[in-house]
Amino acid sequence: MTPETYCYFAYGSNLSTARLRARVPSARCLGRAVLPGHRLAYHKRGADGSAKCDAYYTGGAGDEVHGVVFAIAAAQLPSLDAAEGPRYERVELALAGEDGRPLTALTYRALPAYLDGGLTPYCWYRDHVLRGAREHGLPEGYIAERLAVACAEDPDAERCRRERAVHAEPAPAR
Repeated sequence: MTPETYCYFAYGSNLSTARLRARVPSARCLGRAVLPGHRLAYHKRGADGSAKCDAYYTGGAGDEVHGVVFAIAAAQLPSLDAAEGPRYERVELALAGEDGRPLTALTYRALPAYLDGGLTPYCWYRDHVLRGAREHGLPEGYIAERLAVACAEDPDAERCRRERAVHAEPAPAR
């Protein structure tokens, strides 16, 4: 990348290009990638009390997190940091690109103090993840095994409406 852009690895709700661009409009998809030695889980406690995705380090040879690398403008990195909030730490990790070549990218991992395996994601959050995974052609087996988890309706109807509106079709022209 250039000094003006960063590579960012998305593996959770930011897999959805619409969701990510609502946060950082400069996001441009570069392709799929795999993060080895990590496993995806919905076990990070979000500020809203529901489960969010985390790519946690296991070191296991068979463990991997599938995701997408985006180029984002360096000037928008603070916006992404703010969207991810203080419950994740930004890290730079080694990935394998879809062509097998090694690359590095920034991503976010949950801080240990916010891990809670007894939580369920809200349906709108899980749907961001599933939409993005399908949009970018992540492996169906991975989607079924790691991403398509049970979810709960958000008791905050306005937040649910706002989150789902990210994927709404534009109103027809009159």
